[in-house]
Parts: sequence; C-alpha cells; structure tokens
Amino acid sequence: MRMSFEEYEKQNPGNPENIARHKERILAELRAYRLKELREQAGLTQAQVATRIGVSQRQVSKIEAGEIANSKIATIRAYLEAIGGKMAVEFVSGDYRMLIA
Repeated sequence: MRMSFEEYEKQNPGNPENIARHKERILAELRAYRLKELREQAGLTQAQVATRIGVSQRQVSKIEAGEIANSKIATIRAYLEAIGGKMAVEFVSGDYRMLIA
C-alpha cells in the first residue's frame, strides 16, 4: 500500500537543526540569485560593477554567490548602489527593530 507524503512525514519527522540550516542556505542562495538578476536588469556585467566600485570581478562574483561573510560593508553598499539600489542596516532583537543606516 502506498503512503502519502504527509503520512511519511508524520512517521519520519526531520531533524529541526538540519531543516533550519538547509532553509538558511536556500534563502541565502535566493538572495544571491536576486542580486545577480538586479545587476542584469541594470544592464551591467560583473566586470562593469567591479570597475565602478573598485574591486575585482571575482569579488562581485562572490557577492552574487552569497559569499558575503568576509566582504566589507562598504563593498556591499557600493555594489548595491552600482546596481541602482541602497543598503539598509537594521538592528533586530526579538520583536524590536531599529534602522541603523
């Protein structure tokens, strides 16, 4: 007898830590992909953005791949401005949010 996905899921719940880790990875990939889309909509290549903001094309590629942990905030800000946007920095603690910059 076949089992529905819902029945299987009830019998085999996932590990919440693994689920959270994979969810964050997927969301990071989506954000990175969206940056690439926005750059392309602005009609710019990675090399053009790199020249505008004074970094290597490889650094732009890393930003668009979601590898921003080692990037300077100023570089991320310059990237966003080069593709026609702005950056907002927000402090979040529980339900409290405060716009920093």
